[in-house]
Amino acid sequence: MKTPKRIEPLVEEGLVDEVIRQLMSGKEATVYVVRCGEEIRCAKVYKDANQRSFRQNASYQEGRKVKNSRQARAMEKGSRYGRKMQEEVWQNAEVDALYRLAAAGVRVPQPFICFEGVLLMELVTDAAGNAAARLNDIEMSEQQALEFHARLLREVVLMLCAGVVHGDLSEYNILVDAHGPVIIDLPQAVDAAGNTGAADMLERDVDNLATYFSRFAPQLQGTQYGKEIWALYVAGLLNPDVKLTGKIAANNKVVDVGSVVREIALAREEEEERRRAQYEAEH
Repeated sequence: MKTPKRIEPLVEEGLVDEVIRQLMSGKEATVYVVRCGEEIRCAKVYKDANQRSFRQNASYQEGRKVKNSRQARAMEKGSRYGRKMQEEVWQNAEVDALYRLAAAGVRVPQPFICFEGVLLMELVTDAAGNAAARLNDIEMSEQQALEFHARLLREVVLMLCAGVVHGDLSEYNILVDAHGPVIIDLPQAVDAAGNTGAADMLERDVDNLATYFSRFAPQLQGTQYGKEIWALYVAGLLNPDVKLTGKIAANNKVVDVGSVVREIALAREEEEERRRAQYEAEH
């Protein structure tokens, strides 16, 4: 097929030899099957911000680092340079997450390079060597659904142990290769420790899995794996081999509101006393 304009710089640099066909078009990118020497890979071409249906919500940007304060100020102002930097941060988030997760043993496509807004990475294939199907296109038995669900929960745990939350996990961004589920589409991935919304995002990701797999295995309805995983993470007890139950103990401890109010008042008094002492010392 004709080489898309966005991939032309990769052809000129010798990174891509031929564009074979378009594989899919999603909310943030179009993916092509390409030939790189003797290897068949895929090229993910990110769409411009005004063409994406997945908006760069501020909740996903929190905790992401930029190279310097000038770039941070430009991004805050929304200048042309700032928008360019925001795009780079958005695209690099997926590259960084892929490298980080692959090193942690998470089943994700192997990334090769991100060049001029195009991510070159491994083409995930099925047992016959064809491009792998998405999870939502697979029919499965109850037993297979339970197996895939358990395997994906372990992937979520591995991701969190590596400090990453997918942020948009569902049956639409999971492929099934010859060995099982592979997680894809990570430009919205967030740092678990640096994003205040990480707990809610993780719970939503896990609930999405339960909702989908409960079509084949109804016993997964109402499970609380997301809350359980996050509670273990916060307690420092999360590890790849943890045994999950899908349940979380209710906190029935009665809160002494009066005690809390007194503690707050005491803290305020101590702070006011500290400020008075500091003022007197300075004057």
